[in-house]
Amino acid sequence: MEAVGEKTRGSSITDSTINQHQDPGLDRIVTVPNGITVVRLACIPLFCWLLFGTSHQSAAAVLLAALGATDWIDGFIARRYHQVSTLGKVLDPVADRVLVVTAVISIVVYGAVPVWFAVATLAREVVVSGAVLLLASLGATRIDVLWVGKAGTFALMFAYPAFLLADGAAGWQAPIRVIAWVTGIIGLTLAWLAAGSYVPVARRALAEGRLARREGSPS
Repeated sequence: MEAVGEKTRGSSITDSTINQHQDPGLDRIVTVPNGITVVRLACIPLFCWLLFGTSHQSAAAVLLAALGATDWIDGFIARRYHQVSTLGKVLDPVADRVLVVTAVISIVVYGAVPVWFAVATLAREVVVSGAVLLLASLGATRIDVLWVGKAGTFALMFAYPAFLLADGAAGWQAPIRVIAWVTGIIGLTLAWLAAGSYVPVARRALAEGRLARREGSPS
């Protein structure tokens, strides 16, 4: 998981501040998209209970797929009905990362996905999250999520439920296993591609943050 948005920010921090003054709605907390994100977070323990507490493998897979799909839904509602908020820009990627990490660890423990695939997924999350914390500590401006990163996350959140649903020897599970591998490889490739794409964006954000501090410091 970086703060979220649909396009990388090219304007200076001064422009960002002006835009926030022009759109006071960014300070809203109670919005439909934020409510959906909170529900997604609240359903993560339910997923774990279904998988390990009741062994309802199919139900857990369907719930996980639904939680992954709602990531697109809350973003669509936020843009379509002008409910984008600063809290949502922070809360949404946090929910994404918590959901991905929980799903990956749970499904690899359950034995439905190879360890190497899970490690490759989690390593990307560690790299991106560590970079975000480092940039924040250095005073960089916020970095919005690139579409390729969201696409990678979406594909992975489709692949992992498919791996879980395909875990077994039934004949109907074989095609699902193929779908899981195709979407999984695509998602993992896009996720790592996005991680590399953030490098020039991070440099710009760091430069903007340093410039803003110099301009704001007393002479």
